[in-house]
Amino acid sequence: MTHRDPVLMGPGPCNPYPEVMEAYARPVLGHLDPDFIALMDEVGDRLRQVFQTTNQLTFAVSGTGSAGMEAAFVNFVGPGDTVVVGVNGVFGGRMCDVAARCGAEVVRVDAPWGTPIDPNDLLDAHPSPKMIAVVHAETSTGVRNDLATLGAKKGDALLLADCVTSLGGIDLRIDEWGVDIAYSGTQKCLGVPPGLAPLTVSDRALTHLRETPQSWYLDLNMIAKYVTGGDGARAYHHTAPISSLYGIHAGLGALLDEGLEASFARHQAVGDALQAGLVDRGFELFAAEGNRLPQLTSVWVPEDRLPDGGTEADVRRSLLLDYGVEIGGGLGDLAGKGWRIGLMGHTARMRNVQLLLASLDDILV
Repeated sequence: MTHRDPVLMGPGPCNPYPEVMEAYARPVLGHLDPDFIALMDEVGDRLRQVFQTTNQLTFAVSGTGSAGMEAAFVNFVGPGDTVVVGVNGVFGGRMCDVAARCGAEVVRVDAPWGTPIDPNDLLDAHPSPKMIAVVHAETSTGVRNDLATLGAKKGDALLLADCVTSLGGIDLRIDEWGVDIAYSGTQKCLGVPPGLAPLTVSDRALTHLRETPQSWYLDLNMIAKYVTGGDGARAYHHTAPISSLYGIHAGLGALLDEGLEASFARHQAVGDALQAGLVDRGFELFAAEGNRLPQLTSVWVPEDRLPDGGTEADVRRSLLLDYGVEIGGGLGDLAGKGWRIGLMGHTARMRNVQLLLASLDDILV
């Protein structure tokens, strides 16, 4: 196959940290090898720091972010449970689908794409839900939703947060904000290739753990005995993706060496620079001001800047093939009319902002 090396500025994956790709070349160990168990424990420790939590059950699910989402639902939601879900983009809608497949009574709370969900609308949607679920950073729109207010007022409900695009890129305080269950993905702000889904579960949520979830592969009752050991020896559940865990170990190390606050500031600085540069070139930002993500920018593409007879897809194709820069197309209202541009993890560098803007200056009229 062709070996290209594009600058990945779409909605994910991002370009991995060099330390991560070096880690993938390490010799493979067995999944019960003492050295590998020690590394897996360190991954849990590092994830606790990045999630800003003390939750014991914090580990990387063997699967992409969608596997983390399924694990978060199938282990805590069953037939007849009421789940309130905030929807202001694709991934809130996906949460509704997964909850419904668990047999839950889904109460969907919609907000216009590009705007945040009012936390009070979620809190008022049902008097006693089993769970309230929301996407912290909606990848389809570039909007940040409020978790802290939900955590403070959730009552007896479990608060579930999709943190796929937020973890490592913007402030996320699991314990302080009262989030009970959160999942993420490696391919966004953690700067690691896709393949794992960081997950953290509070002790409070574990009291609601279903005895026999509908998924064997994602059953936390069994997985916990492998990833934490419980009170005895590690119990084999499934063969861990060894090299992927090497990768996340290295990626979390790079992030923590930089420091969370420094990483947040870096993502904010490059996001601000990109958004200002796009506005200067006649683009209109899609996400509501005050709730825009720095790591994922959504924009309307001005038709009068497109080359004669060309489309926004033609510009994206030229960026990839002629300039080596990948950006994402729009979804929903933005489909065919806008772009989603990611600055996440190792990709979140000012040099990449300058490369993209200069490339657009060459292509656009």
